[in-house]
Amino acid sequence: MKLSFHGADRGVTGSCHMLEAAGRTILIDCGLYQGGRQIEEENARDFGFDAAKIDIVLLTHAHLDHCGRLPLLTRRGFTGEIIATAATRELARVVLLDAAHLQEEEARFRSRPHERRGAANEPVEPLFSLLDAMDVFDRFGRVAAYRKEIELAPGLRATFFDAGHILGSASVLIEADEGGARKILFSGDIGNYGGALLRDPDPPENVDVAIMETTYGDRLHRSLPATLEEFYLALNEAFQRGGNVIIPTFALERTQDVLFFLREGVEKNKLAPSIQVFLDSPMAISATEIFRKHPDCYGPETARLFAERIDPFGPPGLHFCRETADSIALNSISGGAVILAGSGMCTGGRVRHHLRRNLGRPDSSVIFVGFAAKGTLARQIVDGARHVTIFGENVPVRAHIYTINGFSAHADQAELLAWRRTANPRRTFLVHGEEEAMKSFAAKTGDADVVLPELGQTFDL
Repeated sequence: MKLSFHGADRGVTGSCHMLEAAGRTILIDCGLYQGGRQIEEENARDFGFDAAKIDIVLLTHAHLDHCGRLPLLTRRGFTGEIIATAATRELARVVLLDAAHLQEEEARFRSRPHERRGAANEPVEPLFSLLDAMDVFDRFGRVAAYRKEIELAPGLRATFFDAGHILGSASVLIEADEGGARKILFSGDIGNYGGALLRDPDPPENVDVAIMETTYGDRLHRSLPATLEEFYLALNEAFQRGGNVIIPTFALERTQDVLFFLREGVEKNKLAPSIQVFLDSPMAISATEIFRKHPDCYGPETARLFAERIDPFGPPGLHFCRETADSIALNSISGGAVILAGSGMCTGGRVRHHLRRNLGRPDSSVIFVGFAAKGTLARQIVDGARHVTIFGENVPVRAHIYTINGFSAHADQAELLAWRRTANPRRTFLVHGEEEAMKSFAAKTGDADVVLPELGQTFDL
């Protein structure tokens, strides 16, 4: 039995791990690298394995850094089965189609004569096309239900456990009879405990090996009440100055969290009922509609709202901006608007247009409510850059910048340690985190058998 690492190794994007057992080759996630242009160039490189030899992909959830290279996998020869939960299947379709559209749009932009680079001066090809994305959907097979075992091959089984990260997210336990029973647990991304929307993470107990994420392995989140007070204060201060509020959001989970707490803020008189909220992201709009279709995935508070026919994601004054014309029309609003737009790391999508218009305004605010990887535009702004480049234009940063990490859909250090205590692995591999965070978390475990794998490393289990 062999375990190898092909993404999110001493980094936070591009999750991709491979297990060879019982005569099968299984991939757990196949995600996109996200960050600056240099990081994103990793996506086009060789996987480090033959895509045609992959039998099964077990998809933990639908975030782009976990599913975004699936179109490349199929284009390079994968003809096997993708297994995921029902919600993940639906969300992955939205995510991959949107990503393909953005890839094609970016390629067209960079193919303009004045944008081309290199001696050949040839048009730029997208990383993958809409057709590539659609080919992936033919590969989705069985639907996983939490705590229901799926046979992958004789002597090889998989069970999905609720990871509490986003709708449909899972940790995946693989049990192999090869060389004696072995239990290998892939955490996927682990959610936080006590959240308003989803159930708490629910890992299995007493596994042999755990491959676990460490995005926030070196820090603790602020409490939710303190986070919400800061959030409402940032909004109200911007309204008092007469400016707009730009919130770069991830379409899955973070958008729905923000909508949930905007609605709750109005109900609790923390925000004015006249608030105008614009969700300027076709993908986030589609994702929100999918979130409404799966009330069985939520924790008690949100389930109660559904039972009472209250839309958890419907603050007053909510406007959906699907069309480009609707997005452009927001430019005419000089103040009082809350604009949620993707992407959360500002690496693409409509948010860059709103940042270009509002970053230079001292009366406006930008509120970051998620993780910003190194090399991204979001990270530059969070780290205090006075000027940034957007669409080739030098844009001054004069707006008020807020970073509110208490909304994170990732577990913090204490919650990761709690998750690991339940799983109780004899050996742990740390992935999906910056190296400093991994080292800090490894030290906290007090366990000598904690490994920080490098890209391309293979281990015998």
